[in-house]
Amino acid sequence: MAQRNSEYERKERNLYETPVWVTQALMEIMPRHLQVWECACASGAMAKVIGAKYASDLVTDYGSNGVDFLAVQHLPVGINAIVTNPPFGKDGEDFIRHGMELLEGRVDAYMAMLLPIDYDSAKTRYDMFAECSWFAGKLVLTSRIVWFEPAVASPSTNHAWFIWDKHWLKPPMLRYHFK
Repeated sequence: MAQRNSEYERKERNLYETPVWVTQALMEIMPRHLQVWECACASGAMAKVIGAKYASDLVTDYGSNGVDFLAVQHLPVGINAIVTNPPFGKDGEDFIRHGMELLEGRVDAYMAMLLPIDYDSAKTRYDMFAECSWFAGKLVLTSRIVWFEPAVASPSTNHAWFIWDKHWLKPPMLRYHFK
């Protein structure tokens, strides 16, 4: 099924704040012991819901002076999880790969990324999903996310939380969240 044009202009730097209900959906299944870094936090809306220990963004300032996640070489002290809504497009893949690199040495690593529902379908990303031993699955959001208020048109993209968890020892799960 082809995606239709959303009838909205793209926001500068893909600055789309994640609605609270979307983050709460992840919180329902996310382990509670995590020390989370929200690495594309914009104004900090998601970081507040998660209770992130560390929040940063490339340009905006929410507890940081502007941090380029893709240039960071080490996790902040005490962090064992990365949770974010990464920038749309190629940056999303870069965020996943970089997050995996940063978390590689941790035995308690956890990562969740909000992505289009079919993000795991590309052959070029097979290694991040089917070949990744700590890919835990995805949480499908059965309601579409409204990124603009007031809504001019109905949302046209389905999303899911993609989850990596080093403690996950089973085949990847598939869950659904009903709003």
